[in-house]
Amino acid sequence: MKRLYIFKKGVLKREGNTLCIYSKDGKRFIPVKNVSSIYVFSEVSFNKRLLEFLTQNGIVLHLFNYFGYYIGSFYPRLHYPSEYIILKQVSHYIDHRHRLEIAKYIVLGSIENMLSILRYYKRLGMDLDKEINILRENIKILWEIDDIDGLRGLEGRSRRIYYMSWNKIITKDGFKFQYRSRRPPENRLNALISFGNTLLYTTILGEIFKTHLDPRIGYLHETNFRRYTLNLDIADIFKPVIVDKIIFNLINRGVLTEKDFSRQAKGIFLREAGRKRFVEAFERRLQESINMNRRRVRYDRVIRMELYKLEKHLIGDKTYTPYILKT
Repeated sequence: MKRLYIFKKGVLKREGNTLCIYSKDGKRFIPVKNVSSIYVFSEVSFNKRLLEFLTQNGIVLHLFNYFGYYIGSFYPRLHYPSEYIILKQVSHYIDHRHRLEIAKYIVLGSIENMLSILRYYKRLGMDLDKEINILRENIKILWEIDDIDGLRGLEGRSRRIYYMSWNKIITKDGFKFQYRSRRPPENRLNALISFGNTLLYTTILGEIFKTHLDPRIGYLHETNFRRYTLNLDIADIFKPVIVDKIIFNLINRGVLTEKDFSRQAKGIFLREAGRKRFVEAFERRLQESINMNRRRVRYDRVIRMELYKLEKHLIGDKTYTPYILKT
């Protein structure tokens, strides 16, 4: 099953047991059995009949605005509901020791994967010893922290060091990292980071839907009334491996240039053509296979397996450990 990305204005409808997109280019039929989730980046109309159809087939619909900001998702009623798992999620969140254990492993995965990326580029001849040593020390500090705020602070400091190293990894002029800015992104790199992270958040949300887990209950990010948080937790592990590698490749290979960005609403954003190229690269990365437990596994499947590992941890089958890229 595949993710369906819509960039053209039109109407998304149900026709019989098939999805149909009406646009100025005509009709396009997509067999519903081939679709796992839908990403809408343009002005698209749909009705309740379509939403009922998506619910029946367990398809998540993600919506983005003109600038590529995530608006929200139509998340069908839980496809694999499990009150037992939800109770376990809640109990692990309420219990400080249990929550701290899961959060530490999430931060471990995040920092280790930043290190994996830096080691890869160090082998290509880049001077990254200072950044690598700082992140290694942060991993040692990680196990001494006994509160969630401290963990978030350590992860944030590690990511700032890692982001500054991008000025050594990225070889093209016009893409310099200075500081992280959001809503709006203030330069091209921040525009790419924000757009890529948004794609990853929504992809993981779609994968959570295929498990027994509730996306509203995270462990590193604070659970609140406004948003999903479990997908944000898992995304921290995969950002370096998926989003950041895409950004480096698109810039260093000249696939994205300064011309692919525009200044609007006091920020800098990817133009539509640039978004399409990013989405194409994102999809290729998710379909890329890696060696895992003596078999080839696609990255979108690796994300799902990460969620299954968390489920097993919650029910006491096996202690959760994060995915770490081997380099």
